[in-house]
Amino acid sequence: MRKFLKLLAIGGILVLAALDAVAQYPVRPIRLIVPFVPGGPSDIVARPLAQMLGDALKTVVIVDNRPGAGGSIGTDIVAKSAADGYTLLMATVGTHGINPALYKKLPYDSVRDFTPIALIAAAPLAIVVNPSQPINDLAGLVALAKRMPGKISYGSAGNGTAHHLTGEMFKAAAGIDLQHVPYKGSPQALTDLIGGQIQVMFDPLQSVMAHIQSGKVRALAVSSAVRSPALPNVPTVAESGYKGFEATAWWGVLAPANLPTAQAAMLASEIERIARSSAFRDRLEPLGVLSTVLTLGAFGDFQRGELAKWGKAVRESGAAID
Repeated sequence: MRKFLKLLAIGGILVLAALDAVAQYPVRPIRLIVPFVPGGPSDIVARPLAQMLGDALKTVVIVDNRPGAGGSIGTDIVAKSAADGYTLLMATVGTHGINPALYKKLPYDSVRDFTPIALIAAAPLAIVVNPSQPINDLAGLVALAKRMPGKISYGSAGNGTAHHLTGEMFKAAAGIDLQHVPYKGSPQALTDLIGGQIQVMFDPLQSVMAHIQSGKVRALAVSSAVRSPALPNVPTVAESGYKGFEATAWWGVLAPANLPTAQAAMLASEIERIARSSAFRDRLEPLGVLSTVLTLGAFGDFQRGELAKWGKAVRESGAAID
């Protein structure tokens, strides 16, 4: 009995210590890992969130870009980090919707190894071309591609990204052959699009909006089900003759698995408040990114649905990475 009581007392002390750690959280800087390059679509969403979350929690939230392998390198760092709330992930449709079907072997499980905190934003992908090309709409792109099969190249942020798969989905829908050119991130691909080395990109709206407005690239369509408020005169792919076509990029915050419930709830509450704030919306909506909020279990359910949707797209495209 004494041994049992001693174990019970030790267990109680550990529980109280854990609760105290949660109550004091955070006591040091938080690292928000962005598994893509600086300046890309995910980084654009992460920066204002990090600033505002740091202000809310009275600490510093450091954006740590860890690109590579379609986001898998940075994602794996978070999966293997301590579940103490000091390492968070800016998850994307690529890391948590596409990669599990695309990569034959990942070093983590995209559901089991993470705690869902909050979905915060979503955006369509824009189909953009270099304005020197004789292409003014999707019909023009398709007609040119049919005259020059395999000769028109489209850039993406890397194999298996939403950029790549949206391009493959459109190729299948339109019955055309475009040459895929993978880059290490959107900024590099966009530089080559503007320079004329590639002709087309499928890219989340926030990373190309400034270049659309300046005339450096021309927007042919957006991939969402409805037009973007930021580009009301640009039609959707579905409107342009491809009924039912829809592909949307999204961003959310995850923590390592087994984050204490109270800590997860606190982070979710703060991040939801930020994502719904006018300050956050004012930073992103002009770029075509909409605040789209789901927290905790609802975000987890959403991610599982995305795994099924994008898994089907990967299988139908035939894409695979060892």
